Amino acid sequence: MSTEHASANERDDDPNVVGNVYDKYGTKNPVARAMMRGFLGAVTDLFDLANADRVLEVGCGEGRLADHLMRHGSREPGRFVASDLSLEERASELDPRIEFREASIYELPFEDASFDLVVCCEVLEHLEQPRAGVAELARVSASNVLVSTPWEPMWRALNIARGKYWSAWGNTPGHLQHFSRRALVELASSQLDIREVRRPLPWTVILGNTNH
Repeated sequence: MSTEHASANERDDDPNVVGNVYDKYGTKNPVARAMMRGFLGAVTDLFDLANADRVLEVGCGEGRLADHLMRHGSREPGRFVASDLSLEERASELDPRIEFREASIYELPFEDASFDLVVCCEVLEHLEQPRAGVAELARVSASNVLVSTPWEPMWRALNIARGKYWSAWGNTPGHLQHFSRRALVELASSQLDIREVRRPLPWTVILGNTNH
């Protein structure tokens, strides 16, 4: 998840922090842990459905999702690249088979159709130009693109329920876009033929085929 997200060590009530500072992977809250199991289950199911040998994750953040997919996917990719604007927050003890590259989602340093699957989770909501981001994901994919975003307005409602970001009506710092289920499908459909849509609370996860 992208370095658009700030470090989990920073206070999630700091108005100067840009990004989602809630540590979804490390939380001890049983409700949040159940939600994360649903999210990871949906992403892993679609990852397995893609059956990809060459994988790119865009906006990898600490690298925890890439590590999870490498360790728990039904097929071990021949190549797994994880990219982000900065890799300073990369976690330790990640699967050593993962290659890391610094790159912007708007200018990925790869040729057209370089990967069988491109994964981009929890990134599009941070972009000023999400449509351009999706177009670049589709460009470097030869077949499949897997994207996810928070489901709005449920995401903000749950933030308010846990007592966070009240002054911003529950909006997580750094979220520039707010995707309903339909809005994310419409965005993905601008570049992809939708294969599957999964709805683990409170996310939308989509697997699509490139149109080229």
